[in-house]
Amino acid sequence: MNENTKPASEPWTDPDDDYVEWTEEMFRTAAIYKGDQLVRPATGTLRSLGRPASPNPKKQVTLRLDPDVIEKFRATGKGWQSRINAELRKALGI
Repeated sequence: MNENTKPASEPWTDPDDDYVEWTEEMFRTAAIYKGDQLVRPATGTLRSLGRPASPNPKKQVTLRLDPDVIEKFRATGKGWQSRINAELRKALGI
């Protein structure tokens, strides 16, 4: 019989290897529970998590465009909305 050289599954990795060390601020703003009872709700937000805020954030708008215009831009692939923005900027000279 041939020996199976392929492992049956991925090797186990300890989930604690990627733990995030809590800061004092995290402890101060965390919710406190005693069993299932909420003793103190969380306050504030953890600003250290997630994507940093953009200095010039985009604004969401509703815009009606002709179907053929949308099809042409979508056909260019991922990032087509950004390309529409670039074309509008070019047309406006900004």
